[in-house]
Amino acid sequence: MALCGRLARRAPALTGQFRSIGPSLASRSFVSRASRPLTALKTPTESQHAAYRQLRAFTKVSASFNKTQEAPNAQAYLNSGAIAGARDLVDVKKVLVIGSGGLSIGQAGEFDYSGSQALKALKEAGVHSVLLNPNIATIQTSHVLADEIYYLPVTPEYAEYVIQKEKPDGIFLSFGGQTALNLGVQMNKKGIFEKYGVKVLGTSVKTLETSEDRDLFARALDEIDIPIAKSIAVSSIDEALEAAEKVGYPIIVRAAYALGGLGSGFANNAEELRDLSARSLTLSPQILVEKSLKGWKEAEYEVVRDASDNCITVCNMENFDPLGVHTGDSIVVSPSQTFSDEEYHMLRSASIKIVRHLGVVGECNVQYALQPDGLDYRVIEVNARLSRSSALASKATGYPLAYTAAKIGLGHTLPELPNAVTKTTTANFEPSLDYVVTKMPRWDLSKFQNVKRDIGSSMKSVGEVMAIGRTFEESFQKACRQVDPKFLGFEGEKYGESLDEELKNPTDRRWLAVGHAMYVERYTVDQIHELTKIDKWFLYKLQNIVDCTFELEEIGSLFGLKKEVILKAKKMGFSDKQIAKAVNSTEDEVRARRKSFGIRPWVKKIDTLAAEFPANTNYLYTTYNASSHDVTFDDHGVLVLGSGVYRIGSSVEFDWCAVNAALSLNKLGKKTVMINYNPETYSTDFDVADKLYFDELSYERVMDIYELETASGVVVSVGGQLPQNIALKLQESGKAKVLGTDPVDIDKAEDRHKFSSILDSIGVDQPAWKELTSYEDAKKFAQDVGYPVLVRPSYVLSGAAMTVIRSESELQAKLTAAANVSPDHPVVITQFIDGAQEIDCDAVASNGQVLVHAVSEHIENAGVHSGDATLVLPSVHLEDSIKTRVKEIADKVAKAWNITGPFNMQIIKQDVEGQEPKLKVIECNLRASRSFPFVSKVLGTNFIDVATKALVGRDVPEPVDLMAVDRDYVATKVPQFSWTRLAGADPFLGVEMASTGEMACFGKDLIEAYWASVQSTMNFRLPLPGEGLLFGGDVESGYLVQAAKYIQPLGYKFFAANQDVKNLLETNVEGANVEVIEFPKQDKRALREVFEKYDIRGVFNLAKYRASSLVDEDYVMRRNAVDFGVPLFMEPKTAVLFAQCMNEKLPKKGGIPSEVRSWSNFVGGRPL
Repeated sequence: MALCGRLARRAPALTGQFRSIGPSLASRSFVSRASRPLTALKTPTESQHAAYRQLRAFTKVSASFNKTQEAPNAQAYLNSGAIAGARDLVDVKKVLVIGSGGLSIGQAGEFDYSGSQALKALKEAGVHSVLLNPNIATIQTSHVLADEIYYLPVTPEYAEYVIQKEKPDGIFLSFGGQTALNLGVQMNKKGIFEKYGVKVLGTSVKTLETSEDRDLFARALDEIDIPIAKSIAVSSIDEALEAAEKVGYPIIVRAAYALGGLGSGFANNAEELRDLSARSLTLSPQILVEKSLKGWKEAEYEVVRDASDNCITVCNMENFDPLGVHTGDSIVVSPSQTFSDEEYHMLRSASIKIVRHLGVVGECNVQYALQPDGLDYRVIEVNARLSRSSALASKATGYPLAYTAAKIGLGHTLPELPNAVTKTTTANFEPSLDYVVTKMPRWDLSKFQNVKRDIGSSMKSVGEVMAIGRTFEESFQKACRQVDPKFLGFEGEKYGESLDEELKNPTDRRWLAVGHAMYVERYTVDQIHELTKIDKWFLYKLQNIVDCTFELEEIGSLFGLKKEVILKAKKMGFSDKQIAKAVNSTEDEVRARRKSFGIRPWVKKIDTLAAEFPANTNYLYTTYNASSHDVTFDDHGVLVLGSGVYRIGSSVEFDWCAVNAALSLNKLGKKTVMINYNPETYSTDFDVADKLYFDELSYERVMDIYELETASGVVVSVGGQLPQNIALKLQESGKAKVLGTDPVDIDKAEDRHKFSSILDSIGVDQPAWKELTSYEDAKKFAQDVGYPVLVRPSYVLSGAAMTVIRSESELQAKLTAAANVSPDHPVVITQFIDGAQEIDCDAVASNGQVLVHAVSEHIENAGVHSGDATLVLPSVHLEDSIKTRVKEIADKVAKAWNITGPFNMQIIKQDVEGQEPKLKVIECNLRASRSFPFVSKVLGTNFIDVATKALVGRDVPEPVDLMAVDRDYVATKVPQFSWTRLAGADPFLGVEMASTGEMACFGKDLIEAYWASVQSTMNFRLPLPGEGLLFGGDVESGYLVQAAKYIQPLGYKFFAANQDVKNLLETNVEGANVEVIEFPKQDKRALREVFEKYDIRGVFNLAKYRASSLVDEDYVMRRNAVDFGVPLFMEPKTAVLFAQCMNEKLPKKGGIPSEVRSWSNFVGGRPL
């Protein structure tokens, strides 16, 4: 019987019969409160004995594998006879994989990771793969993974064209998030799959529809007696009000087929519900009115099931925040820490029951609400696809969910699949964790004016971090620092007037409010629990951190720090800098003292098996809660620093750069060590580098790893700004060898004064600028150079970073508040050149010589952040002489800074009457930029591969002028905004970046490329002739008239919100008839009725300035366009370009490009 018990615990199901033994025991973290008694087992039958014999054979083979030095590959494992080979594989030769498009709030880099895994599984199976995804910044859109790539909109029309051309016999819908799922449902309804004989692999469309349609879902769960929140599906405001009366307030509204809780919210009364349902029904045809369970605990289970009905739960997660905060905006802990044994098993059993009943084949995520003080629960929702949580679960457990789901989709069963991480066990294994994982979201709300900071049922965060520790305290403090290096660990900040209100009503700064309550106001755990409903277990753990901080502050000096005190603090996740602050010392001094006591971090493996089976894995983290290393350090590899958390300004583009650097180093025969902590990334996958440290990118941690590994160098130029910020310290304090451009030279480009004087010395022009410490000096400078000027404070309060100032009164308002400018807080003021064109130059140099470069032009005028701009490559409007001058500037800059590796420059072109245009450098980054994936894929040359060769000085190619080559295509890169989610924010473009993602499409000319690119943006619905277009904005610029002239012949109805716009258009656009509509600025419901009454399906609002108040007509027009899901064109030049596209494309059938070409057909082969 002992054997039976052990087997049941270790392998939940190897064969169909095995399940009758009873449920497997959940694997729990050693810090869990629940103990796990073994379930009593019946005497095994003969068929079960056969299963045990198979398992013994498997264990024996595993053991023999572990005697060899290297783990076997998957094929060797299958050939060994340890398990039966696959019998019923799906017969497919070519599979279309649908990607998720541009990164947006609610759907980010996790789908690049999961889609890449699916492509990898197809490649291994020898199946030809075709990818449809316009997101050019991703790893999956590299030819390394997919056989053919189409950069086209993820819409039924374009997908059908690709199917016609490529003739795939299978399609994967589960790896592209909500976008791919919605596409699959639409195409199935149109009969496209049936028409072309395309099999949907994995979970069927019927199951996807059941999980997404709230009514069908409720009925399906009712059939198996699984409780869900009482809800009623409705499709009008009146029905919603009626339903609420039956269900009872408070209620939550959810939208069907919506992403990341979009269109959902809470309502306490009929008035609130009326407004909420009006907004939700613009985003989805069906909404669900259900009883709110705010304050209950929230949990998630990740479940995998194959077509033979083998089913396992891979991971369970518990939300730190109670129900009411979207899980994407919540701090999440895995494995769950506060559930009793009974609660854990109750939800686990329910998950398996649900997944079997729905018929999911692949991976599935089940979300629950659990009563805090009882055994009552409700299912909130089921995602029958890979989700954000599945990426987190994969990284938290080391179980490759997406890869396994793809293999299952091809017909494999769990018992016959090897665990790709350990290579010594099967995939039919529930992971066991001997550590705690904390996921923490990252918001960038301070970048947006007027944005509401509350967090609720609709997701607002732009990225997330994952921290691993062996205690909750260690894990939590790591996560705090990973979210933003300005936090030293768990600390407190007070923002609002009332701390109690901050605690009661969650905002993006909630954990800081909890910290303030503990550190400063000395609230008790009971008081905080009463206000926040956060489980007391978590709060007591946070109190431990606070107590330790007070203990350190009491010691007060470096030399008062005894060994045991430092060790205690390190075990709780304190950083050296955090300890230094508490004892009035410096980071370097604390580091030296810590090392003098022999206190260093230990390196542990994530092996999915809690070290119970030997596993050859390279997936590592550091902890002070250990006494030995799990690995040896004799590779002397190269450290590659990843980009950290996704945020506005630093996203999947830098992950592409980091991954490509690691792959190139491998090709050059170098061992690689990747450091990153973002669970959404491909770089944190277990097989990108020789070793992966899922850990912080701080100076302290990077130096710890560098010293342990005795690394041969560190790459800081491929992970964005974060690695760049520690480059100089790594070299000077840490004596690390930084590969590429000398950090001293990097500093000369980052420091405004040094940068400027070097440009002057090499004869490169730049706009006039000064660093000033008083308003009077600033006023004089602005008068001398003339308005407008760009003001950049040296420190940033509430997102008031760079601003374009157009008058003396604006300058006074900005700077007279004493805190905004003083000797301690100088401001940099730069001459702003209105109407200039911006040019991007991406390049790679070796020892000061440019090897490759790309010159892209912006459609928008200078003044729109380059991350929000539309880039065109090859450029369409730049003369050859301008491109030659840009190359000359690049040569001078590379030589002056002695650059080795990637760099990027932004240059403005100022036209001067009767003279040659002036070229002025406005920015230079001595690192890879966000446009590197774009230029690499458009030009067919991998810039990062070239850069990596330059960094290590091996196989460095000869310089080549890629701009001298004539190409018969153009690509345009366009931004993806997430305005709909950022309630209240003004959709207006300026010098602060606002976009969350990007797309790019190719075409034979600018019109074709831009037409496809704009339609690739999420939820874009093209206004059709006969519908209404609303015009507004600056009546003096001429752009409104240009746009209207292109559109007028197409048969749209024109509307304006004021008489001036009507007069302008009717006077200047032949045949234009414009109706002025009354615009109720402060009544959302009435506005909604106006949009519906006049059938407004597109808004052109070309205002010159950002709105100064919430009743500004242009602000109301822009904000309501995005709230009601109507396409908004708010930038003059791109609005005119799109109007031109409409004029050329709409009269033609369907407006699809004249030819649908794959990437290799455009570029003429694969990148070098």
